[in-house]
Amino acid sequence: MYDPTRLAALVAVAEAGSITRAAARLGYTAPALSQQLAKLEREAGAALLVRHHRGARLTAAGELLVGRARRVLDEMDQARHELARLAGLSGGRLRVGTFTTAGIHLLPPVLSAFRRAHPDVELVVTEYEPPAGVAAVAAGEVDLALTHAYEPAAATPLPSGVSAEPLLVEELVLITAVGQVLADGSGRLPVTDLAGLPLISSAPTHPPRRGVESALAEAGALPAVVCESPGYALVCALVSAGIGIAVVPEMVAAMSPTPLSVRRLDPAAFRRTISVVHRGDRSSAAAATLRALLRSGFGRAAAPQ
Repeated sequence: MYDPTRLAALVAVAEAGSITRAAARLGYTAPALSQQLAKLEREAGAALLVRHHRGARLTAAGELLVGRARRVLDEMDQARHELARLAGLSGGRLRVGTFTTAGIHLLPPVLSAFRRAHPDVELVVTEYEPPAGVAAVAAGEVDLALTHAYEPAAATPLPSGVSAEPLLVEELVLITAVGQVLADGSGRLPVTDLAGLPLISSAPTHPPRRGVESALAEAGALPAVVCESPGYALVCALVSAGIGIAVVPEMVAAMSPTPLSVRRLDPAAFRRTISVVHRGDRSSAAAATLRALLRSGFGRAAAPQ
């Protein structure tokens, strides 16, 4: 019997094309994910991956197992949905909070799956810029909310009775206009190389970003434009126009509608963690079901890099 966690890890590598990227999406370290994959290969009695300098690709055995694994994981998701229906998911309302990036790129397919399984539950979605969604859960305004936290940053304690479950960890990357000198390299760029460069400073008064902004200032990046908007669309547009550089989440860079060049930073300590916050054991059956869908869906929803 194959471990479902290891099957999900193999599917994530197949979709990401890299153990490192898959590990970030699943909230693991790359060595920890490699250990899980090694155990799966021992269980399968065959090599499942071929590792190379640009990532990893599936062997013929890996391709076969991934196809089966997707069906197994989907069946397990369906079983969770059906069990939740037996628990009383035949009506009522589910109130969900989200922030812009997750609300546009990650949440819709998860809500779509929930709606297909539980068409009688009314869905209400409200946008909250973190950390406001956490307060909304604590106040009972929503049943659960997607939020994020950045590193480096000081840890913020959660309100009493509120729990957080990490769903996705992504690196922060440097974005520049296409054709700039910084865009030429392929390796990681030392953050100290940003010294003296014009920075699009993204909402420096925004609590989740303060630690990142401070670290960039210590590295010598000079604010060229202070963009007082927690959304990233305007930041990406300004960078694309050549006004400055910026440091944004990997997902934001990948899904920007404006052309950009992207470099990873060294050290790789600049991160954003997307979590779902909820009221633990006091959550409704609908909220618990959506959390299960979020856990299974977020790793597969992020676009491959």
